Amino acid sequence: MRTESGSALDISFEARARLAVFDMTDVPHEAAAPGVKPRILFAISDTGGGHRSGAQAIAAAIEQQVGKAVETYIIDIFAHTGVPVVRNAPVVYDKLSTRWLPLYNTLYRLTDGRRRIDALTGVVYLAAHRNILRVLEAVRPTLVVSVHPLLNRLVGNARRTYRLSFRFITVVTDLVSLHASWADPSAELCIVPTDEAFKRMLRLGMPPEKLARTGFPVHPKFAAYHRTRDEAQTILGLSPELFTVLVTSGGVGSGNMEQLVRNINTAYPQIQLLVVTGRNSALRERLEKSGFGPNVHIFGFVTNMEELMAASDIVISKAGPGTLMEALVMRRPVIVTQAVGMQERGNIDFVLNHELGLFCPTIDRIVPVLAELMEPSTYAATAARLVDAVPRDGAMQIASILLEQLHLEPPVRRHRRFRLPSVRLLRPRAIVRRLRLPRVRGLVRWRRPSPRKRV
Repeated sequence: MRTESGSALDISFEARARLAVFDMTDVPHEAAAPGVKPRILFAISDTGGGHRSGAQAIAAAIEQQVGKAVETYIIDIFAHTGVPVVRNAPVVYDKLSTRWLPLYNTLYRLTDGRRRIDALTGVVYLAAHRNILRVLEAVRPTLVVSVHPLLNRLVGNARRTYRLSFRFITVVTDLVSLHASWADPSAELCIVPTDEAFKRMLRLGMPPEKLARTGFPVHPKFAAYHRTRDEAQTILGLSPELFTVLVTSGGVGSGNMEQLVRNINTAYPQIQLLVVTGRNSALRERLEKSGFGPNVHIFGFVTNMEELMAASDIVISKAGPGTLMEALVMRRPVIVTQAVGMQERGNIDFVLNHELGLFCPTIDRIVPVLAELMEPSTYAATAARLVDAVPRDGAMQIASILLEQLHLEPPVRRHRRFRLPSVRLLRPRAIVRRLRLPRVRGLVRWRRPSPRKRV
């Protein structure tokens, strides 16, 4: 699997050369030449950790099924657009989701419509189409899989404008509250994780024949973890006789985690707490200096989350779909603390409606909510419902579908220049209708031949 390292693509030397010198005039060659492995490009953005982790989970499942027979690439497309603000989307998202959440929710509502998102992404595409094409030309994928809603139309527009030869699939990484940008009819298939997501996509106008329901793309290592709770605790150097609670708040350690840990430790000093602060080194340093007792264990960014969850009795997390579904796959009851953004609000309803845990709306409510879930009869009933609550092999199901897609021909499309959607408030309709992208000449292409030129 190939991912990015910093701002450079961690791919082959030949691919990097095509990115660096893109206007070269060497002879084009077919992407699907004999002996060339099929290539899957996962289009992501590091706005939160869920999109990358979902792509990594599917890529790991593909490798488990076919080994190295398929090449996979995970690329942050926004980072390569060259468009101000857009190329810094991860930094902007971190600020919006922590400091300016009301503004984020307002932007979410304003763009939650098919025509509105078409117009917005059309403007971004007009400025970024050359750089998006550079990435696609560098990889020359057989299949592009988008796991971020705002990338769907950018990839679809590039394929249509330049008549590129690959199949296009979207994998939804939200559970219930799906933004309208997820529904892109230009994709050959849209894979959703829940019944709620399936119904939402139908309401957004996606044809049912283009929808497939699977589990959420949780890394296969979670379902494959075979050690018991006590065995996992022994490996981690914990005390198996103590009730154990895992507290995590996403890769950036958002939320008022410090006060949350303090409240739990004060009310239940006999509980063993595992606190994961993610990449928030400042938060980890403050917690380590807070003088908590020996039952509080502080971790930074971890790669053994499956082991920590296996060692825990309850998982406390924000409503992010990634960590939430990892806990449910590990069959651990959850306490959801908050929804960071409107796209996570439906995840709280998912947990409550299926009775898989509880919701703590404020920090001062964590103690009574934890006490309720720790009550033996409530805990036992919740654990019993978790047995068949969600599929454990979502990533493997998705991987199987993608491998099947590799054997299908890309759709035949006639050449059509991209048109910026009509925006009445910005300019007259007649001017917008005449807008065309300038032709980009001298590019290395791996396009399908025009139907009328076929023999």
